[in-house]
Amino acid sequence: MLLTMDISSFNPQTILRKLREYSRKLWVRVVAMGLMSIVALGLTQLLGGFFPSELDKILTENATSYLLDIIANAMLAVTIFSITIMVSVYQSSSTQWTPRVHRLILHDPTTQNTMAVFIGAYVYALIAIVLMETGAFSGKRSFPLFLMTVLVLVLIVYSLIRWLLHLQTFGSLINTTRQIEEVTVHQFEERLKNPCLGANSLTSDVPDDAEPIRAEQSGYIQNLYPEALDEIAHDCGVELYLIKNIGHFIFVNETLAMAVRRAEPKDQDHDWERLQKGVRANISIGDLRTFDQDPRFGLVVMGEIGSKALSPGINDPGTAIDVITRIGRILSKYKDETQNEAETKLAHLYVPPIDPADLIEDGFGALARDGAPVVEVQQRLQAVLSGLMRHPDDGLNRAARAAAENHLRRALQSTDFAPDRARLLASARSDIREAVQKNVNDSTG
Repeated sequence: MLLTMDISSFNPQTILRKLREYSRKLWVRVVAMGLMSIVALGLTQLLGGFFPSELDKILTENATSYLLDIIANAMLAVTIFSITIMVSVYQSSSTQWTPRVHRLILHDPTTQNTMAVFIGAYVYALIAIVLMETGAFSGKRSFPLFLMTVLVLVLIVYSLIRWLLHLQTFGSLINTTRQIEEVTVHQFEERLKNPCLGANSLTSDVPDDAEPIRAEQSGYIQNLYPEALDEIAHDCGVELYLIKNIGHFIFVNETLAMAVRRAEPKDQDHDWERLQKGVRANISIGDLRTFDQDPRFGLVVMGEIGSKALSPGINDPGTAIDVITRIGRILSKYKDETQNEAETKLAHLYVPPIDPADLIEDGFGALARDGAPVVEVQQRLQAVLSGLMRHPDDGLNRAARAAAENHLRRALQSTDFAPDRARLLASARSDIREAVQKNVNDSTG
């Protein structure tokens, strides 16, 4: 929360990150739309003097009152109906795909904007009706109120049409996997624009004289505010090493970061206790992983969807094949974060880069294990891994090669039918096939 942060960490980048987080919450959009409805009613009062008095004779107050009654009654029913649909979609998606996807659907912008418009229009109609009864919109102010009410109706109709079109695919498998892919790709692109979040890449051991800053609670590291952390480290005259990456589960009293003193503090008030407080305030820890700043979590969720599709109760290899392709498309955007040291913006902060082997395991690990006996799934997996082996980054190339060997070996052990084993071997790259066959021959010899 902003109120718990050290005042020295109030920099524009951190505030923008905070605002983006809050903007994805439903209640924030609803409150914002409600406030806009109040502002709209205030504008009608201000604009009343700009319209000629003859316009008041064209329309009576009953016309506006009738429209407001329609909005108030309709929006209450439509809002309740929409909430029912939202709850049904959330429950069905958690049951059919994976409970982790619920958080992504919960932040669906179209759904949130539609609900905010409906509730905001309801608030607008209620306040306008009350003000009309008190005589606030008599005379020249009645015509601006009518125009504003018509604009609100247009916005409602537009939102209804958009909402109905969105419901055609809302919560479906294709739409869900596409949303996860888009969010994960976005997080990858954001991460690659600022390698290691704009900090130095932590690829070597932490200095021996580093002092630990420990976590005060257990949970997943959900968000980092690197600009604020770098500012705190600069003010305290330290270099800050974040040894745990976003998405890592940390226990209470476990080391959260390491600090090495390099200079005298800029301000004597920034003592060790204040440094610890500032670091903890700018590393968000919660009970669940989130998609924010965590492209690995998107790969995990994609893998869970593909793995669940292979369960006996669903038995849908086509979904697993589609997920494998999407994961391969996401990973093809990977770039080595350590190759951009010249772009480092935060000189006092060190953040570990994302390991490509972890990305491969997050996306394909569980899916490859659960789909080991399914030949079609393993064929697509080998094809995608072969494509990733042609990636220009050596780290991703090696990780894909190691995964291809392991998954092919497991699939061969799970397949007894000789023609299927031949198909599996034929789907792998020649070097992978030779390495696996050599390993089998050595173990049997």
